[in-house]
Amino acid sequence: MVRPEVRRLAALSGALGALALTGVVAAGALWAGGYDPIRAFMALVGGALGSFDALFSITLVRSVPLILTGLAVALAFRGGVWNIGAEGQLYAGAVAAVWVGIHGGGLPWWVLMPALLLSSAVAGAVWAAVPMLMRLRLGVGEGITTLLMNFVAIDLTAYMVHGPLQESRHVFPQTDPIAAAARLPILIPGTRLHAGFALAVVLAALLWAFFRWTPLGFAVRAVGASPEAAHVAGRMDADRVVRTIFLGSGSLAGLAGGVEVAGVTYALYEGVSPGWGYTAIAVALLAGLEPGVVLLTGIFFGMLEGGAGAMQRTAGIPSVWVSAVEALVILSVLAVDAARRRGSWRGARAGAPLKGEAPVAEASDG
Repeated sequence: MVRPEVRRLAALSGALGALALTGVVAAGALWAGGYDPIRAFMALVGGALGSFDALFSITLVRSVPLILTGLAVALAFRGGVWNIGAEGQLYAGAVAAVWVGIHGGGLPWWVLMPALLLSSAVAGAVWAAVPMLMRLRLGVGEGITTLLMNFVAIDLTAYMVHGPLQESRHVFPQTDPIAAAARLPILIPGTRLHAGFALAVVLAALLWAFFRWTPLGFAVRAVGASPEAAHVAGRMDADRVVRTIFLGSGSLAGLAGGVEVAGVTYALYEGVSPGWGYTAIAVALLAGLEPGVVLLTGIFFGMLEGGAGAMQRTAGIPSVWVSAVEALVILSVLAVDAARRRGSWRGARAGAPLKGEAPVAEASDG
């Protein structure tokens, strides 16, 4: 098994290579479309990082749900669970958070706020439990079931804001605001950066420690590499590990919905997520599924979203180009990874032992 230090270095180098490839392709596409790539880049950076308020009230705020859902996807993919349902799990968490935030208004903040966040995590885990049971009991692949659950969650949210949870005047398709005691505190006065960012950083550190030092974290990595080998060599219960992965990943994505409600919107409405659960796949892949690197890639994608408006205003480039760049990131990650694997394969072929020569054993991180 690859040592953690080598894996982190490979993740960083792969991310840099993918970003360089994305930049080249995106610049070429902009130029072919009649836009100035340099002007577009300067507008994007200026809109995302050009001022104190842009950094702390836009970029970092938008990075919070991306980091949390990116951690959810990284956990799932490291364990060989193809959770494409972070979007639906986020919506499920947001619905639960709003319900608690509205109906628990009489509780003190030190009870209501943890209850809101816990309810959102539990709702996300429950939403992930459906495809989990279908995989373990029926043998149905989770790629399609988690994806379909996204549409169910989005439609459920639309029903809730038009029906049981619609605001008291029944005019707008949204809920009433949550109680003030359920709202996350602001980290830096004068900005919109809330405590959810600090929570995302802590969870990234905890997930890194989970993978690095805990037996269950090792089991997740082993099952992700090969469930059959993990069962035979380590006598691991692969089904139990898969259950842990599903529920843990769903709870992180659900928590993203709760944090967004408690830290930014203070209410629920249709389209509360612009697709963070899908962008999270790019966030996690660009990070090489490393929790620590997810912090950086989440901020990077927050910068893209934060600078999209400025790019449209200043350079006249439609903000939809940001979605194209996000797609290019995924393609670039796959291209760089394929090139790296091909290079490793050729290196292994070149260094293969001669007939009758014993191969050198690789070290394991245990």
